[in-house]
Amino acid sequence: MNNVLNKDSNIYIAGHRGMVGSAIIRQLHALGIENIVGRTHAELDLCNQQAVRDFMQTEKPDYIVLAAAKVGGIHANNTYPAEFIYDNLMVEANVIHEAYSARIKHLLFLGSSCIYPKFAKQPMSESDLLTGLLEATNEPYAVAKIAGIKLCESYNRQYGTDYRSVMPTNLYGAGDNYHGMNSHVVPAMIKRFHEAKQAKADAVEVWGTGKVMREFLNVDDMAAASVFIMQMDASVYQANTEPMLSHINVGTGEDVTIAELAQTVKDVVGFEGQLVFDASKPEGTPRKLLDVSRLNQMGWQAKIDLKTGLADAYQDFLSR
Repeated sequence: MNNVLNKDSNIYIAGHRGMVGSAIIRQLHALGIENIVGRTHAELDLCNQQAVRDFMQTEKPDYIVLAAAKVGGIHANNTYPAEFIYDNLMVEANVIHEAYSARIKHLLFLGSSCIYPKFAKQPMSESDLLTGLLEATNEPYAVAKIAGIKLCESYNRQYGTDYRSVMPTNLYGAGDNYHGMNSHVVPAMIKRFHEAKQAKADAVEVWGTGKVMREFLNVDDMAAASVFIMQMDASVYQANTEPMLSHINVGTGEDVTIAELAQTVKDVVGFEGQLVFDASKPEGTPRKLLDVSRLNQMGWQAKIDLKTGLADAYQDFLSR
């Protein structure tokens, strides 16, 4: 491990109020790192290059975590494709370029497993990037995230920066977004099953056939992996990556069907009705499982099992 992260480190978390950003802050606090800088959207519009430049030149953090992004589920991606590609491209380009301009050497970029082709072999390894067509429902978001990886790679190659990228699988947990139409599958299910329980409903509808498979990672595991990568000595990180293949998959290495997920959420929430699957609704890629062998070989593995994580997520939902 290197000494970039220590108790005197000044770390800027872009997206500090989001699910991932706040989880990373919890991890850093556990290490005794308190000098954390955050800005709300009202305080700093990351789509505004001049505002980002002024911020970087003034603050000059030791490390940047780029966890800010416009995110959402299938419905949101289908409804707002222009915003998903524009906002994410602008944020990445501004933060990464202005970090370099301010001579900030260390940055962690957070991407998504949707960067991989729709029909990539399973599990998906880092080398599967750009080997096939993307899933149409979230292609604009995926293209933006791929651009973020390539921005980091390009600045590393040309300028010798140490900008790293982590690609998490589907995340859930404390601080999730429970918006009815724009949330991801886990928070959407938690909200739906809870409301059905309160209403004593006979059944809950689940989008799709229930047969597609997904991998789910608790956000606190994601934060632990992120800090693990941030702390890693540059020589060790570089020995485990390549200049043109510098991103690291982060996941559990295990997946479940959506039907199995729905049954687990149903049990955790305590809903006693039936599950009804609506095959007319979109359900995306048939399977998305990450090959996490590279990260495992580096010395990190996920610790939180799905049922425990979902129970914690439900308690977080209730606390709101």
